[in-house]
Amino acid sequence: MHGVFSHPQIYFFKVLQSEEAVNFALQILNNIAMLVGKTAPHFSTNAYVDGKIVRNFSLESYKGKQNVLLIFYPKDFTSLCQSELVAFQEQLSEFEARNTAVIACSTDTADSHAAAARVPQNQGGIEGVTFPIVSDANKTIATNYDVISGDYEYSEEGLLTCDSEMTALRGSFLIDKNGMVQHQLVNFFTLGRSVDEALRMADALCHVQESGQGCPANWTKY
Repeated sequence: MHGVFSHPQIYFFKVLQSEEAVNFALQILNNIAMLVGKTAPHFSTNAYVDGKIVRNFSLESYKGKQNVLLIFYPKDFTSLCQSELVAFQEQLSEFEARNTAVIACSTDTADSHAAAARVPQNQGGIEGVTFPIVSDANKTIATNYDVISGDYEYSEEGLLTCDSEMTALRGSFLIDKNGMVQHQLVNFFTLGRSVDEALRMADALCHVQESGQGCPANWTKY
């Protein structure tokens, strides 16, 4: 693998074979909240959308219109994150055919997203990605979806401390048109997601919405 990696990723690679690595991953993943069956946390913030920065981009604007696949990723300008964003872009028309909007989110600024979008893909950028990429610079969205990494607390002096960089894990949330989370998946930094599986889940949600019938194990549309 190549490219720029966040501190938690570098730390994980250094201790990959150790018990410390396992404990580090479990410490994060064991604290993740279950949002399935609950209303997706609302947000309104800056986002980079197909060539421009949009103010007050809101999840609420999709309610009653489209299902939403919200994907969190750790950082711009990292090779694994770039591979995921490009892979979802390549299948964007398939999600749109399923009336499902794709929205990405990281703790970078909207300016960082815009800068990454100006860099060609063969140079590590995400040029050509057109779906919205939300800025969670104040980390409230990732915190509300409980995919923020690192344990943080306030000292007796009122100072905020954290044991690692507070970036987003690779969380995916499939949200229906009524705003309820139907499916949730959270991966550690080093594990990329399957776009094909995300499409299968989008198919499954559409099937339930259209037929009222559930989907058994290994269900596929075709």
